[in-house]
Amino acid sequence: MKKYLLLLLSAGLFFTSCKNDDDIFPDDNGDETQKTANDYPVQNFMYQVMNSFYFWQEDVPNLADSKFKSLDDPDYISFLASEEDPGRFFYYELCKNHVDAVGNASAQDRFSRAFENYKDLVNSLQGISSSNGVEFQLYLAKNDVDVYGVVTYILPNSDAFNKDITRGDIFNGVNGQTLNVSNYLDLLFSNNTSYTLNMADLSGDSIIGNGKEVALNKIENFSENPIHIKKIIEQNGKKIGYLMYNSFLAAYDDELNDVFGEFKSENIDELILDFRYNGGGRVTSAIQLASAVYGTETDKLFLRARYNDKIMSAVETSSVENYFTNETFDSKTPLNTLNLKKVYIIATDRTASASELVMNGLAPYIDVIHVGELTVGKSEFSDTFVDDPLTNYLYTGNNDGSINPDNQWGIQPLLGKNENADGFSGYEGGLVPDYELPEDISNLGVLGEIDEPLLAFTLSIISGNTAKKNFASTSSKSPFAHSKIFSATTNAMVMNGLLNR
Repeated sequence: MKKYLLLLLSAGLFFTSCKNDDDIFPDDNGDETQKTANDYPVQNFMYQVMNSFYFWQEDVPNLADSKFKSLDDPDYISFLASEEDPGRFFYYELCKNHVDAVGNASAQDRFSRAFENYKDLVNSLQGISSSNGVEFQLYLAKNDVDVYGVVTYILPNSDAFNKDITRGDIFNGVNGQTLNVSNYLDLLFSNNTSYTLNMADLSGDSIIGNGKEVALNKIENFSENPIHIKKIIEQNGKKIGYLMYNSFLAAYDDELNDVFGEFKSENIDELILDFRYNGGGRVTSAIQLASAVYGTETDKLFLRARYNDKIMSAVETSSVENYFTNETFDSKTPLNTLNLKKVYIIATDRTASASELVMNGLAPYIDVIHVGELTVGKSEFSDTFVDDPLTNYLYTGNNDGSINPDNQWGIQPLLGKNENADGFSGYEGGLVPDYELPEDISNLGVLGEIDEPLLAFTLSIISGNTAKKNFASTSSKSPFAHSKIFSATTNAMVMNGLLNR
């Protein structure tokens, strides 16, 4: 699809030249000075991309094709100059009712993102970040002011991996300061490379500090392997493959293929995919995983992409269709596939985008048994854009040297929606579980162990013993934030993301 977008841009869907004309604007000192789009490189770059690609382009008055005559239209220059903060310009002036501008209740666009440094965006999409290895969710205390965190898992080979901290542990302070709604962002998400967590215990509805401290240090350029757990569980004469997969990252596609090779060689009877913390990632990785489950039938439609009207009117139908695959996307390695008729998927309110794509894309072909909670509800996809006119602003993975040195911003706008072979994409409210069970913060269990509540529940469904056991959750509060809220892979579905290590 990327080649079609390049052709469209080359054909002139947006202004392609900048003329030094007689557009005169007074500066702060009252002197007359000539201004052009080049004087507002970030805003100009953002506008060009959004006017061409943004899914809701025709619904945003500022992006209307009739709004400005050309790059040197005085009204266009005034528009670029109207907001000094590029982030605010993007969310408030170019997006359709972005959540950052209008709040959750009125938001249409919940997922378009702008990054001051495109390298942070690119690294995040490859699973590379500055991390101490503690993944957590944040909750409001009963006074609706104080905040506490619950550890969800620890990343292998991280600083935290050998520290006295594990899944289910609770913290309520950082560096001796009690976490609250006013300071948690600064304390937990600043650029500081180290901090100390003040640990706590859950006592009824109360969070009480226990005096324990855990000092943590971030590792720069830390790579998270999304294949968190893989194992085979034997139950009632059946072999059940279990894979906890936390992000769709292209760099691990070959390793993912090897996992399915192991499952295939063991001749597993059932498969459980654990997407409970998977916020998405690259679409090609999702197609690979779905094909590994269902089969390498390259004549069967997996998804159909729907872009904005001016792109859809200029491309052939076949160019927006993606089929199941028989090989990995980058290395072209033959794909290991299980040819299953049924799959069990653990999914929660952290499950989004490419994860939901796998669930929705498989639904027309096999029985998808969804265990857990209502998912996020993101059928929209995106791609990465930088200020490089030579590639018509698309980030290719090879164009770092030609990106405007005066503008290092990167944006990840929503470009369209993906629908499955039945034409369904309307799950903005989330995918509804067949068997509902939220995580219980008072009893999280050990991931991958057969008594971990969500896995145990899924195994009971497979065995038919669900009614014989009590899987009620006693403390299932919904988190308001988590450790990956600023990650580009959170709720991401990168359509062609040519990102690979």
